[in-house]
Amino acid sequence: MSVVDDDEREVAAFPGQRPPRASVGSHKIEEEVFGKAYDPQTVRRIWAYVHPYRLKIYLSVLAVLVFTGTQLAIPLIIGNAIDTGMVAGGNLENLTWAIIAFAIAILVNFAASWVQETQVGQVAENVLFDMRRAMFAQLQRVSLSYMDKTEVGRLMSRLQGDVNSMQEFLETSVISVGDLVLLFGIVVVLLSLDPFLGLLTMATMPILFIVRIFWLPPAKRAFWAAHETNSLTNGAMAEGINGVRTVQNLDRQKVNFDLYDDKAYHNLRTQLTGSKYAQVMVPIVDSLTGLSMATVVIVGGAMVLNGSMQVGVIVAFIFYIQRFFDPIRSLTMQYSIMQRAMTSGRRITEVLDLPVVIQDKPDAVVLTGDMDGSVAFHDVVFGYDPKRPVLKNVSFRVNPGETVALVGPTGSGKTSAMALVHRFYEVQGGAVLVGGHDVRNVTQESLGEQVAMVLQEPFLFTGTIFENIRYNKASASRDDVIAAAKAVGAHEFISRFANGYDTMLEQRGSNLSLGQRQLLSFARALVADAKILVLDEATANIDSYTERQIQKALEVLLEGRTGMVIAHRLATIRGADRIIVLQNGEKIEEGNHDQLMELGGLYSKLYNMNYASFDDIPDDLVAQANAKAAST
Repeated sequence: MSVVDDDEREVAAFPGQRPPRASVGSHKIEEEVFGKAYDPQTVRRIWAYVHPYRLKIYLSVLAVLVFTGTQLAIPLIIGNAIDTGMVAGGNLENLTWAIIAFAIAILVNFAASWVQETQVGQVAENVLFDMRRAMFAQLQRVSLSYMDKTEVGRLMSRLQGDVNSMQEFLETSVISVGDLVLLFGIVVVLLSLDPFLGLLTMATMPILFIVRIFWLPPAKRAFWAAHETNSLTNGAMAEGINGVRTVQNLDRQKVNFDLYDDKAYHNLRTQLTGSKYAQVMVPIVDSLTGLSMATVVIVGGAMVLNGSMQVGVIVAFIFYIQRFFDPIRSLTMQYSIMQRAMTSGRRITEVLDLPVVIQDKPDAVVLTGDMDGSVAFHDVVFGYDPKRPVLKNVSFRVNPGETVALVGPTGSGKTSAMALVHRFYEVQGGAVLVGGHDVRNVTQESLGEQVAMVLQEPFLFTGTIFENIRYNKASASRDDVIAAAKAVGAHEFISRFANGYDTMLEQRGSNLSLGQRQLLSFARALVADAKILVLDEATANIDSYTERQIQKALEVLLEGRTGMVIAHRLATIRGADRIIVLQNGEKIEEGNHDQLMELGGLYSKLYNMNYASFDDIPDDLVAQANAKAAST
């Protein structure tokens, strides 16, 4: 936690803005995952992405060296033209040659600059494209345990902000090579023109080095802090946008704004501090430039007057002094860019190095459509925190073609059990078997093909209804999609859209009702034609009459498939072949509806307490209600 004291509030607060109370964020989580230490291998890791384009980089460096050579040559050409073509009566031929040499230098300068800019720009864009693809691919593979505790905004900060910092660095890094060469080249030329005056003009350099020694450590800390607070702010913004419906529903706008304002204000403070350290060297360098120029004019002028130096030489000296501090100023600015890039590069490589917990074994088995579709839990122990197991030695078997329901109070481990079937997480003990194979011994791709899931909150992607339904099976035909939609009762409302199955869905399907989105997710699972169908609270957000409609469709759709169903509404799973009752992560009851009702245990209490009343509604009343809903 970082607290802004009262003095800072008085100085830093803007008119109309409430000073921050404190800045509290989830960065502690990220520090635990990523660590704080600076990785000295960052440059080598980034170079791995630059390596495929190294020929363009070499060409750019060559162009920069040529460009730097012309920069060094131009003051000499000007000085020589003054001394041989203009002073003491002048010489037209010498002046003409100087003009020709100057024109050639300008043309070469332009060509070298154009080559360098175009090549570096292409390399930077290609490297950033490769980085973004690699980071996105890695985030698709990382374990859900990491995604569960990481804010989307902080990941977006890495995918966008940090990659953009790398772009800035890549586009200017080659220029830094030219700046270094130009700096040393000017030193050599100055000392060769006149050693005494050259040493005298560079007498200000020790001052600059001393300043940099004291500037460097706080500048590093400031740049790192600016990155961290920016990431926190992005995370808070993403959370606020994603939860805007809940925020407005609970009238929490002001509270949420205050929480975001704390982080944004703290980010402002750190960004201003970083900017201060990035800019403070510029006036120092400018002052030293003026001091050196004054030295050249005074001392060099006296030497011209007493005849020990030519006018062209002092003119060349003035040009070189102006250019001498340009690369220093540029390198100073480049240092801040490099510091940000090194921080961003470390953060990027940390994402690329995130451990992929769920991986296929080298000899992993490929599940095929011939497998029997059975599911078995053998003494399964699992917990998101291994010290606090959610499932405790749970054992049961779902036979091929059988529909089994998992029932229990919230927190009993139902959803966790379903996640283990798809191997979203690894068990700490025991084994989960699908088709007779331990899920750890089969390929994830084939497991996904044989296990279709419908989750409590349907997620639809931007695209057409047709594309969303066949999302898990791109080879599905339009007839397959329509058949699945009809089976779950979605065809009717889809047909009412002007474009039917080609209707574009807005973000997360927001132009559909919650029930309609759930029906589409049902159709998506059915199109996948998997051996095992997992319904995790799939009817929790659907009205009761729609649920009855789905129940009838499922009786046909589950035929020949293994079904695993979770529902708080016990009416949804009343027709299951078997019902497994979980409580506190342990299996306490097992049997069909009638058997469990006769047993009089937890299932019976849950059913009688909350759900029996709806189950007693006559089917003819349900049919009438459905007909009325359809007509309206």
